Parts: sequence; C-alpha cells; structure tokens
Amino acid sequence: MAIKSTVFKVKLNVADLDRNVYEDFALAVARHPSETDARMMLRVAMFALHAHEHLQFGRGISTDDEPDLWIKDLTDAIKLWIELGTPDPTRLRKASGRAQKVLLYAYGERAFKVWWNKNADALARFNNLSVYSVTDTELAALGALAAPGLALQCTISDGELWLTSGDQSVQVKPVALRRAGE
Repeated sequence: MAIKSTVFKVKLNVADLDRNVYEDFALAVARHPSETDARMMLRVAMFALHAHEHLQFGRGISTDDEPDLWIKDLTDAIKLWIELGTPDPTRLRKASGRAQKVLLYAYGERAFKVWWNKNADALARFNNLSVYSVTDTELAALGALAAPGLALQCTISDGELWLTSGDQSVQVKPVALRRAGE
C-alpha cells in the first residue's frame, strides 16, 4: 500500500512591497512522502514571493509534467513555471519550451555547486530561465516553521522574504545566478 501525502493547512498573509501585493491565502499544501518539511516550506515561501490569484501548486515532485508551482492562463497556456532543487536539464528544457517564464530555486549547497558547474553552459541557451539559490541555513530555518495549521506572515522587500509564525522569524534572500535573457 502506497503512503499518502500529508496535507498541511497554511494561512498565508503576504505583504509584497516590491509588487504592491497585499493578500491573504488559505493554502492546502500536500507534502509528498519523499519530501522534507524544509522543501515543502520552500514551496510555501516561493508561493509567497510570486503570490498571484492564479498561482497553483503543481504535483512537481511526483510527476514529470508539472512543476512545483505554476500560473496558467484561461487558455491553459503556462505563464510561469517554478522548479525547486536541481532537476535534470532535460526537464528545464521541456519547461522552457512550454512556459513563458521558468524559475529555478536551487538548494543543497554542495550538490548544487556540482550540478551548476556541470549544467550552467547547457542552461544558458534557455532565454526564459532564471536560476536562484537558497542557502542550507535558510532552508533549515524554513523547515523549522512547518506545523499543522500554520499561520504565516510574509513580508517581501527588495527580493528578500521575512516569514514569521508566532515568535519564529526566518529571512530568505534567493541569490540570482542567472536571469532570463542574460
């Protein structure tokens, strides 16, 4: 019998000073059995960073055809595709062909450095792909926030996220390694 996903209910309040987005979101986040709390919370943080009425969680970790997060328009065209981790470059090539904009938020500093050195040149040809990295320290701090019935406040300024739950606060500042079109 397969192990089922664990669903976390998250009340997310976003105050994005960069984009003038001020909104509350009631999220049901399914954590795949092979996914860590830290990775799941990174998905929530990236949801906050790119908050939009049409932003949705994809099946990402459990399927090749969907990202971790995406925005699709009313015609089902993919406007934004967000990946986490160090995916196979073939997956990013497919995403770049299907979506207007592709964002990768990499984590796992040791593994990512090896992955980036091996794949940076191949990824350079995807004009709609931006790559960012998140430190292991930031990732671990995000994981410590995970809890059932989480109420999370996220303030964003200058691309930096401040996530607060109760008396815990976490700062995440994704570092741009490659921006689309560069």
